[in-house]
Amino acid sequence: MRLRHTLLILILVLDCILSQAENSDVQFNRDIRPILAKNCFTCHGPDQEQRQAGLRLDDYRGATSTRNGQAAIVPNQPTASQLIIRIKTNDEQRRMPPAKYAAQLTAKQIGYLHQWIQEGANYDEHWSYVKPERPELPVVTDVNWCRNPIDYFVQSQLEQIGLKREPVADRWSLARRVAIDLTGLPPTFKEAKKFVNDNRDDAYQYYVEVQLKKPSFGERWARVWLDLARYADSAGYADDPPRTIWAYRDYVISSFNQNKPFDQFTIEQIAGDLLPNPTEEQLVATAFHRNTMTNNEGGTSDEEFRNEAIVDRVNTTMTVWMGTTMGCAQCHSHKYDPISQEEYFQLFALFNNTLDSDKRDEQPTIKLFNDTQKQKRSEWKDKIKFLESILAKPTPMLEKAQIEWENRLRPPPQWQTLRPVTASAKQTQLEIEIDGSIAAKGILPQQDTYQLKFKTDMSKISALKLKVDSQDTNFVLSKFTATWKPEQSRPINARYVRLQLPGKNKILSLAEVEVWQ
Repeated sequence: MRLRHTLLILILVLDCILSQAENSDVQFNRDIRPILAKNCFTCHGPDQEQRQAGLRLDDYRGATSTRNGQAAIVPNQPTASQLIIRIKTNDEQRRMPPAKYAAQLTAKQIGYLHQWIQEGANYDEHWSYVKPERPELPVVTDVNWCRNPIDYFVQSQLEQIGLKREPVADRWSLARRVAIDLTGLPPTFKEAKKFVNDNRDDAYQYYVEVQLKKPSFGERWARVWLDLARYADSAGYADDPPRTIWAYRDYVISSFNQNKPFDQFTIEQIAGDLLPNPTEEQLVATAFHRNTMTNNEGGTSDEEFRNEAIVDRVNTTMTVWMGTTMGCAQCHSHKYDPISQEEYFQLFALFNNTLDSDKRDEQPTIKLFNDTQKQKRSEWKDKIKFLESILAKPTPMLEKAQIEWENRLRPPPQWQTLRPVTASAKQTQLEIEIDGSIAAKGILPQQDTYQLKFKTDMSKISALKLKVDSQDTNFVLSKFTATWKPEQSRPINARYVRLQLPGKNKILSLAEVEVWQ
């Protein structure tokens, strides 16, 4: 089913349902429900708090349940049904409905109830929950006038109430009506004249196709959907700031002009971002549920209005796609529709997994570009990727350039060798050599921690250099920590650490400086 056919399908569905009702002598939704709703449901309906005697007549189970060996309705047995007995009794104390609430039922109404129970007391769902079935076309006198199935139903009604149809509109009028209905705009004189003078059998179909191909067709019918999507170019509530969401409007217009299948139109708007490798258009389509109002007034709670948005999405989804109201079930199970409060919050949970949270910038958003901009961005990305690949490769030239760049940012360091005062380790024997270096003696463990203490009279330390001369090719320095403990309060600033390791296979996992000032 495509978007252009949706309106026609809805009309046919209603006709089918009405026709089914007319083909039955006694039909629950047409004949019985109105009687019960007006005279019985106040005390014996869906409202549990107002229900009397524990009797519920709005569903089959409640109406046929037995109490003290009696039931309000006994299917196929009207004379054994308390409903009929209490309605027909002459005892004013027992007669239903009570005189203070409603007048006594008419003989015709009682007859309907009697026949309905005799036929099995079938409870039909509301017509909106009944799957439509294509009915037989009604028999009409003037068959020649009927050009399509809808004409048969129209002609049948006209004949039943004794009305004559109007003469067929002239082609000039028809051209104007069709163009305005489909595009919202009158036709040009040229195209109207062409239709008037077109003698082909399919002239009308061709003229309709011309209107459907106009961009204004999508603009005209997108307005209807945008109303359902509560589309607006502002955020609503107090300050009502502007909202940039025109891309969604263009998506809807384009979908109508493409005559997109309705199931695809539905999936893209509800779950376009969950599709495998979604296109930019499918991501834009999900803005159906980004049309919720946001509130950025001072003092408001983002979480409160995030939940308000989810409630709006639940209610809007059910209204638009299911044709039913669901808002009542937010506070209690619905009295008149088969929707429980638990089911409401099951649907709520589906929408309660979004990233948006009533922020002023309305994140998350996507950036859109025209074709020229997309091409330029693609060229830039390729160029950046190419340059990054060059920079990622270590070369002597790059290393030299790095050192030159560092030297330009700071004066060359004046290194001073510090002689250790003490050197200790948890498992290794450390000895301070004559030249001030520290040697590890004996069998070296797999892992150890060295603690070295130095003394200096320098008032400022800009960097620390650690030189390691290891004979083990698998040497790993996992952590380096420097701590300054001044004997007097002096400003000390250790800016960076430079580690110099011999060989090519040495690994430095982590270097860390703890700065004291």
